[in-house]
Amino acid sequence: MSKNIKTVDYLIIGAGPAGLQLGYYLEKRDADYLIVEENECSGSFFTKFPRHRTLISINKTETSFNDSNKNLRWDWNSLLTDYDGLRFSKYSKEYFPKADDLVNYLNDFSNKYQLNISYKTKVLKISKKEKFLVTTSSNEVIQANKLILATGLPKENIPMFEGVNHCEFYGECSINPDDYIGQRVMVVGKGNSGSEFADSLVSHAAVVHMISPTAVRLAWQTHYVGDLRAVNNNILDTYQLKSQNTILDADIKKINKLEDGKLCVDIAYSHAQNQKIKLIVDKVILCAGFRMDSTIFDAESCFVQIDHKEKYPILNSSWESVSVSDMYFIGTLMHGRDFRVGFSGFIHGFRYNIKFLNQILQVKYDGGVYSDEYVPFDILSLRKFIINRVDCSSALFQQPKVFCDFIKFNIDDRQFEIQKSCSVDYVFEKFQNKSEFSILLTMEYGVLAEGVDPFNNHRDPLDGENSQFIHPVIRLYSGSKIVSTYHVPEDLENIWDTPFYTDPLDKYLTEILATCVGDNSCISDNSCNEKEILESSEALKS
Repeated sequence: MSKNIKTVDYLIIGAGPAGLQLGYYLEKRDADYLIVEENECSGSFFTKFPRHRTLISINKTETSFNDSNKNLRWDWNSLLTDYDGLRFSKYSKEYFPKADDLVNYLNDFSNKYQLNISYKTKVLKISKKEKFLVTTSSNEVIQANKLILATGLPKENIPMFEGVNHCEFYGECSINPDDYIGQRVMVVGKGNSGSEFADSLVSHAAVVHMISPTAVRLAWQTHYVGDLRAVNNNILDTYQLKSQNTILDADIKKINKLEDGKLCVDIAYSHAQNQKIKLIVDKVILCAGFRMDSTIFDAESCFVQIDHKEKYPILNSSWESVSVSDMYFIGTLMHGRDFRVGFSGFIHGFRYNIKFLNQILQVKYDGGVYSDEYVPFDILSLRKFIINRVDCSSALFQQPKVFCDFIKFNIDDRQFEIQKSCSVDYVFEKFQNKSEFSILLTMEYGVLAEGVDPFNNHRDPLDGENSQFIHPVIRLYSGSKIVSTYHVPEDLENIWDTPFYTDPLDKYLTEILATCVGDNSCISDNSCNEKEILESSEALKS
């Protein structure tokens, strides 16, 4: 039977939140695109996961602010649009909402913007000649100039040890706690899925053992939202208070099935001089996370390099495959570039990546230009811009250290040329060497010293460099060489528009601009005087 052939410019595989977000921007600029989705609805991953149906992405509907962009700092589920009427907060008021509400929101989103989606279209194979050739279950081949993978991490990780076939999977095992009454259950994995599952068993199982080789990483210590969140960590309390449940840092060496149907698990401790013991349990549940599916790529014509853990594709600063040109990865698959640093593994992170990627695609393929903003070349104007951005920008706040505003010194025209909400990696590669002087404005968390309690940490209010909480960071560059760095101290409510912060910032900006320009013509009447410039210069030297 001959196959139907269809041709599009942009083909997106997957109608989850990432596919819809890029689809929104492509639809908005009237691009030739198609989204194909294996299942019959958008956001189908969330019809099953998380298994106990409570999301860990927050939904704070009452903030006291009227700025819609700023409110996205506490809305981790909405996609970006020019219309505030379709926000996830219309679907749920719960701080930790239900997954079904997200599915409803995503499908309403795709319908409202009339995105071009072909449902029930499973991709069987991807190859490449001059164009990408995508074979689908609908007996057709789709030819595409640019291919975008928005397929997420659909495959569960399977740890490698003898007897793993005796285990059950997080995605398939029963979530009815009555099925575990009086049983001894081992949960493999100490992340959010493992802890979510373990928490559900506490009142029904006799014993719950949680196990993985490394210690629990708590999000409130690491500032990484992918680490264990408080909403899922009640199991930790039961361990520390000796309520029959245990948290084990250990490797599973082997599992044997006994004659009575129970499982004998051989483990070796990570922090007890490799002590080895045997545990008898009724069930072992694998909750070891997820990884990408690379089986759809033709190995000869479309070989995609992936990392050593087979979780993420290896991408350049444009989120393009390093081994297949014109193939891009969006959504959770972007997270390989900022793993454990930024939040690209989550909607509230990758939505900004995708907005910027849309600009990159426009410039590279469609004759577009980057959108610039201009600020007068004086201290007061620059400081007002910086303070407004750190007080209100959701992109800088939600992608700390990963996204920046690139502020180029256009001395001849007496203005600052600014590109907002850019990937730091992309700025380093594409923009920075072309500028004599520039500033990168980011927001960043400090690094908590090992063993320090984040709830009992002494700090100096004037010492921004050692601030532990999120705060603005300003880096001055000459070409690609960093000249100086200034940390604005953290603020309790993340509001920096007060003299406590603006006065020292004015001094810093005055000093660096006078140094870069070679005179004081950029200093406005509202800026610092000569004495303050000298004091700032001495402070920088010290």
